[in-house]
Amino acid sequence: MGGWAIAVHGGAGVDPKLPEERQEEARRVLRRCLGVGAAGLRAGLPAVDVVEMVVRELETDPVFNSGRGSALTQEGTVEMEASIMDGRGRRCGSVSGLTTVKNPVSLARLVMDRSPHSYLAFHGAEDFAREQEVEVVDNSYFITDENVRMLKLAKEANRIVYDYRVPVPSADTCSASAGLVGATTDGGLQMNGLPISIYAPETVGCVAVDSGGWCAAATSTGGLMNKMSGRIGDSPLIGSGTYACGACAVSCTGEGEAIIRSTLARDVAALMEYKGLGLQEAVDYALKERLDEGKAGLIAVSRNGEVAYGFNTVGMFRGCATEDGFMDVAIW
Repeated sequence: MGGWAIAVHGGAGVDPKLPEERQEEARRVLRRCLGVGAAGLRAGLPAVDVVEMVVRELETDPVFNSGRGSALTQEGTVEMEASIMDGRGRRCGSVSGLTTVKNPVSLARLVMDRSPHSYLAFHGAEDFAREQEVEVVDNSYFITDENVRMLKLAKEANRIVYDYRVPVPSADTCSASAGLVGATTDGGLQMNGLPISIYAPETVGCVAVDSGGWCAAATSTGGLMNKMSGRIGDSPLIGSGTYACGACAVSCTGEGEAIIRSTLARDVAALMEYKGLGLQEAVDYALKERLDEGKAGLIAVSRNGEVAYGFNTVGMFRGCATEDGFMDVAIW
């Protein structure tokens, strides 16, 4: 294999009862964003430019949990986070606790390119955004009626005691990483202690390799619905939710706390570098062996133009495109 390749995701932990119209809406957004990224790669743009551009598109559309459409905190506000990493030199930038920045991934890019740091958060990140004259909006811009409803359901669900030990039938997945989805005491599927119907949709991400063989990754999220103010997940943590190096680029989604503990994105790269595994082998191994009982998914590309993904939930919003004309968008 060779040439450029790109993959996107809109989160794992999909509600198995997701209405068909919502499924098609998600596919439409993924196809559009893939088209934007593929056009950029076809035009010779560096992978790092492409992943930023695609994630900006995902942040602007309220279908997924990033930018406009972000999950709400316990207080009913939005606190967003994002990261970007360029495999060329392993440069990276991350931001957390954003409340007014319209496109968090682009602020992460500016942290990488125009600051002496790799990570800025909360008021420091907001101050930096104003120094850099990025577009800012009122926090209400990010809040959708649907997420207000979901927050209400999440608050009600918190009064339910969940039992992670209740097994449910294994769900079909796209890789050998099939496993159990968590369950509530009444048999409902759950992630992070919330029913999937409340939890999803989730984090967005993009990975790409350009025609020069350079990889990059970007991830953006509003976090967990009904999260505590100040909670930081895996998405802005380099090595956990996002990683890119000379060998590959990875973007993760799912239970942030489990992904953090497993350093999931970096482990995929390490398995390739130190164990000599291929890209899909590394993805499958990391999901099966590193997550313990956590639920997650990820997308990855290699410098050779390969694409791989896997998840141990019922589904993951995902899509990919390659230089040879292949394009695929899927959920289950």
